[in-house]
Amino acid sequence: MNKRRNFFAKLQWIRTVSGRFARVDRKGRSAVTSVLATLGICFGVMTLITVMSIMNGFQMNFIDAIMEVSSYHIRGSGVTEEKEADFINTCLANKNVISITPFYEAQTLMTNEKGHESAAIIRAVEPDIYEKDAGFSHEMEMIGGKFDLSQSNSIVLGYTLARKLRVEVGETVNLLVLSGGSDVSLLSGDRNFIVKGLFKTGYSDINSSYCFINLQDGKDNFGKAAEKLYGIKLKDSQDDAITISSINKAFEDAQLQSWRDYNKSFFGALRIEKNMLLLLVALIFVVVGVNIYNGMRRLVFERKSEIAILSAIGAENRDIKTIFIVRGLTTGAIGAFFGVILGLLISVNTQFMFNMAARLMYWLQYAVTAVFNHANLIYVQENSSYAVYANIPARIFFREVVMIALFGMASPLFASWAASRNVLKMTVAEVLHHE
Repeated sequence: MNKRRNFFAKLQWIRTVSGRFARVDRKGRSAVTSVLATLGICFGVMTLITVMSIMNGFQMNFIDAIMEVSSYHIRGSGVTEEKEADFINTCLANKNVISITPFYEAQTLMTNEKGHESAAIIRAVEPDIYEKDAGFSHEMEMIGGKFDLSQSNSIVLGYTLARKLRVEVGETVNLLVLSGGSDVSLLSGDRNFIVKGLFKTGYSDINSSYCFINLQDGKDNFGKAAEKLYGIKLKDSQDDAITISSINKAFEDAQLQSWRDYNKSFFGALRIEKNMLLLLVALIFVVVGVNIYNGMRRLVFERKSEIAILSAIGAENRDIKTIFIVRGLTTGAIGAFFGVILGLLISVNTQFMFNMAARLMYWLQYAVTAVFNHANLIYVQENSSYAVYANIPARIFFREVVMIALFGMASPLFASWAASRNVLKMTVAEVLHHE
């Protein structure tokens, strides 16, 4: 009990002395250094949160489209028709599984009636997948016709693929070349499908290479050797390993593949891109930390007489060091707090911020051109790239915000610790002698 009281009493003493030092240093060069350090942490945290949120939104457009439309969270294969119902029931019994969708997939060379051709990936899915799978329908923006596979020989194309083939809704395409087993004709002019709709997703490769037919048409055209695959959607895509282990324990015959393995190279490239951007922006904290270190060293030197008095009356070196570390922690906490608030405000209003930046740059360019080259005013226009950036929805991840805030607080904390330890090596007599 006494130890606990002593600890809290010492903590209160450290906080009080640190606060008194801070109040004394509110004027002069030390005050400017403290304000600049706080602003540096604030703007560093704000910038990092904003950049990461926009980067997350940019990347998640791709990732969501791939996982919801193409790869799914988990892919299952190797299930026989006799055990299909058991496998589906086993998957749906898992609490993390939202849905399971059977499908066939093949490669094809498609042509239109005039002979224009394009390679494509053709996927046979259940006719009602657009209504049953919320994630699928959310990512599939229909820009022409409907996602209607209820009738035989119906097909839905990516809009870029349709543009390559020069076809519209209602026209006919032919699966001229189709991959499959020995019972499938490699070349055929009879595999004709009517275009029922054109879709658009957030990933250009899907728009330019994917098309969908119904499950029965896939079974009829892909041959007996075609393997039925199963796309499994999860509530939390990060729990893929746990879900795979759970399903394999209950159903050992299935072969399950995670989205991490299926898209390993692409997602790895996105992760490297994000980490490199994070590293470059995080250099702000290194610069701020160096400035805080230099400012804190000067502050400790200016307080050497107070340090000597504190040592003379019995204060331990580690307690005196903690006084300055608390000062650095306070600077980091205040800067990180306001940086998080500003970063979140900007992140949830990116469209407004980019539009405002576009107008500001336009009027700035207009003013400069009016002064120095009035004849070219008619060529001054708003930068259209800002409109593209404004349409990128920012994605804020709580874990990243917390890590950025902690990193912002750690920078001045470490700088304060490094700045205070050397001066404390001086003895009381040495300090007072210099006085």
